[in-house]
Amino acid sequence: MYAKRVRASLRGWGGVGAMAVLCALALAFVLLLPCTQQTRQAPWRGGQAVADGVQARAGNCTAADAQNQTLSPSGADGPTIDAIKSRTGVKRKLIVGVDQNSYHWGYRNPNTEGAELEGFDIDLVHRIAQDILGDPNAVQFKAIPTNQRISAIQDGRVDMVVRTMTISCERLAQVAFSAPYFKTGQQVLAPKSSSITGYNSTLAHKKVCTAAGSTAYTKLDADKKAGTLPASTDISTTVPNQLDCLVRLQLGEADAVVTDGALAASQAAQDPTVELKGTAFTTDYYGVAMKKDASDLVRRVNRVLVDYRASGWQASYDTWLSATLGKDSGPSKPPAPQYLRTS
Repeated sequence: MYAKRVRASLRGWGGVGAMAVLCALALAFVLLLPCTQQTRQAPWRGGQAVADGVQARAGNCTAADAQNQTLSPSGADGPTIDAIKSRTGVKRKLIVGVDQNSYHWGYRNPNTEGAELEGFDIDLVHRIAQDILGDPNAVQFKAIPTNQRISAIQDGRVDMVVRTMTISCERLAQVAFSAPYFKTGQQVLAPKSSSITGYNSTLAHKKVCTAAGSTAYTKLDADKKAGTLPASTDISTTVPNQLDCLVRLQLGEADAVVTDGALAASQAAQDPTVELKGTAFTTDYYGVAMKKDASDLVRRVNRVLVDYRASGWQASYDTWLSATLGKDSGPSKPPAPQYLRTS
């Protein structure tokens, strides 16, 4: 970990109970973190064991190769990187949208001075800042709700988003992505006492919570329309931030949560009354998201990732994720990158 850490005036979350109370109030806002952060439904056919996405095709992108729709690595500067480097004084920082409440991904550690922002995604941000600006701490963090990740990029509020963001064809029509840096899949999180056993018929007559704008909601919506999710499953509960779903679960306002398994495992570690139900039913990949026309920045991040996968990725996994996902990082490692986008 870096000896110097970004400091923040906002306070972090303590235990699960404190988090449940505070995040419901705080996550409705986009916070600046100082750096010193009707088709007829067919009969139920049962849950799919594995699916690679819900979009069949979007332009030249297909769900099977969405993670490969990125540019080849390059260390050359361009207009986007030049603009970042031209910032002066205290503003000479990389502006990055992150999460501040995803345990061990991007979260405030209340046990550190200033409640430092830490996690797997945060380590990657520091590595990118080191490469572009020569200082791992030259970062201005902005807390971005799940449902504002794309708009924050498009509006220019951030240079990039590093926030457990799944690469998909639908999103590639709106933003550019780096090569994948993590492999995961959608899973069900529910109370240990629940009769739910996974992504299957046990979700009938259950209320499932997802984050608005998430790939989890897109998948549930598509499966319900296709009849591969029980018609009686209620997927109307959506929240701005994924962690809000855990709060809904704790308050008894939802029966289950569907989200990336990597995030769900961290939430289960925070709350011993819940657990993952069944296996992952999709294959998803996290990428760094940037503006569609920021080609030089995309190429630069991809070059950073080449080095990071060789030296840095495993150490970060061991530090943050091995306790929740297991010591074997193999299932979480992204595949060898391909660079199918040409311009």
